[in-house]
Amino acid sequence: MEIHEGAAAVGDGVLDFSRLSLTTLSLDSMSEERKRDTRQLYLNYNRLVSLPLSVSVFCNLEFLDISNNGLTAICEGITRLTKLKTLLAKNNRLDEFSLPKEFGSLQLEVLNFSGNRFEEIPLQFTKLQRLQSLSLGGNRLKSIPAEIEDLTSLELLYLGGNLISAIPPEIANLPYLSYLVLCDNRIQSVPPQLTRLHSLRSLSLHNNLLTYLPREILCLVHLQELSLRGNPLVVRFVKEMTYDPPSLLELAGRTIKSRNIPYYPCDLPSNLLRYLDLASKCPNPKCAGVYFDSCVRQIKFVDFCGKYRLPLMHYLCSPECTSPCSSNPQSDAESEDESSVPADRLQRVLLG
Repeated sequence: MEIHEGAAAVGDGVLDFSRLSLTTLSLDSMSEERKRDTRQLYLNYNRLVSLPLSVSVFCNLEFLDISNNGLTAICEGITRLTKLKTLLAKNNRLDEFSLPKEFGSLQLEVLNFSGNRFEEIPLQFTKLQRLQSLSLGGNRLKSIPAEIEDLTSLELLYLGGNLISAIPPEIANLPYLSYLVLCDNRIQSVPPQLTRLHSLRSLSLHNNLLTYLPREILCLVHLQELSLRGNPLVVRFVKEMTYDPPSLLELAGRTIKSRNIPYYPCDLPSNLLRYLDLASKCPNPKCAGVYFDSCVRQIKFVDFCGKYRLPLMHYLCSPECTSPCSSNPQSDAESEDESSVPADRLQRVLLG
């Protein structure tokens, strides 16, 4: 069937060829003017196995929907669509080998490949410098590449419904990321570096394998939604201590920092100066100590108004800084944690 027989011209610049059982795309009868004026093209819900090369004739195309076909490959011709901003290719049979090598040269802003067969995020995606929204939900992804940090314009990242086991700290280098969806995966921990996501407003982590969150998550001051349901988050106060005795180097460094002993670049080798700069302050408000490599890990619940309880991981300088374990949500230890966090910020973090 030739495309013009069933095509619907929805409006100026819009061609709708969806739900026509198309297996090919013949444009022989279409005028050059129509090809030139087309801005949106709908080819969804057909029977296309490969994106036809003929789509490249729409030189001013900005929107292309090829979802719900049987696509296994996208032709090289798509790289000629230099004005394409939105590409929807949901629910096909595409994988990381289905894309042309120069796919990363496109000027895409929205890319949706959810419901396909990707086991890896193609590196071509990480070259899309203008990309603002990337959706790869419902695939077979096992990891997130460190190169994700190259998508510096990204505002939404949807990777729910995959097999991802870890969040790379490089995600924290996305300055405009506002919505991060990692639900329905196999994630066991959240890197504390996520505190650098100053634009983050929504974080979806439900249905994973989380048992705690890093205390630093409270620093996400713009976070409005945090979804944690379906995780094995412990339901009572739990404390876990793993403590290696500090080295002589660390003991010396702690003494210098905690007692404010003055030192100058001319006094110490450069490697020791760098080491002293790595000191972390103990979060215990009753302790003025610091630590470097040796610390106590503690899982601690923050209780807010008796309604929300959030397990946070934080680090103390020594076992003496830990509070007595208690199952009482209003214990002194938890009250101290609660008072150290502004109530309005805590409310936003604990929603979800």
